Amino acid sequence: MARRGRRRLIVPGAEAQMSAFKADVMRREGYAVNSNRPDDVKYEVAKSLGIPLEPGFNGDLTTESAGKIGGQIGGAMVKELIRMAQQKLVDQNQP
Repeated sequence: MARRGRRRLIVPGAEAQMSAFKADVMRREGYAVNSNRPDDVKYEVAKSLGIPLEPGFNGDLTTESAGKIGGQIGGAMVKELIRMAQQKLVDQNQP
């Protein structure tokens, strides 16, 4: 069964901060990100991967292609979150 709708964040009201985080991470990855529309970075990622993603209907897009786009974005965000957590642990153990 297909999943409908967006995933909800655990912390209500964190959407703006998560969008800003996504924009910041993807900017550091070298993508052009519009701060007002950080979700549009998926089109930049798709273009760099040679995947024909367009605004609107993309019913001909394979699951594999969609996963490559989302994986590129999500993977970069997870790596940054892990880096931040590791840095926090290091900082806590400093005398």
